Amino acid sequence: MPTLFLDRDGVINLRTPAEYVKSPEEFIPVQGLGEALQILSTVFDPILVVTNQQGLGKGLMGTMQLADIHRKMMQVVNDAGGRIDRVYYCPHRHEEGCSCRKPATGMAWQALEDFPEIDFENTWMVGDSVSDIEFANRLGFRKVLIRGKLDELHLLATVKVDFAFDSLLDFAKFMSLG
Repeated sequence: MPTLFLDRDGVINLRTPAEYVKSPEEFIPVQGLGEALQILSTVFDPILVVTNQQGLGKGLMGTMQLADIHRKMMQVVNDAGGRIDRVYYCPHRHEEGCSCRKPATGMAWQALEDFPEIDFENTWMVGDSVSDIEFANRLGFRKVLIRGKLDELHLLATVKVDFAFDSLLDFAKFMSLG
């Protein structure tokens, strides 16, 4: 089965422009999240989240708050009969130049250590930003854009994607067609 990498903010939960999701109460799942992950769970294995969370590096939240947010996310998905196998996050600020902040590929290499069955040539990345698409491009993944990040719309013209959808559920329905 192919592997699926998902960005979090703007793909799994509603994006809060110029803000960070800092608590479980601020985590608002995108419409159709449960159904989407239920469908995708039949198509992909593993399903992994890779998310930049520089709010940690900025001191806007702690790792316990982030863990609580991810617990809520997993509960929403599990309750709908879907699954996410692991969440990887980068806590660093953009200017730190770490190897894990997308578009750097460190989170994918960590996932490969944890899930050695991953075949990068049979992997998909679903994201809503240029950094998600560049991350996928560097690794040779299929690139799926979830439209909606208006502040980067002009930049998206500079990167090539394989598919573009309005929502994760639209992508899931497309994938269920085989």
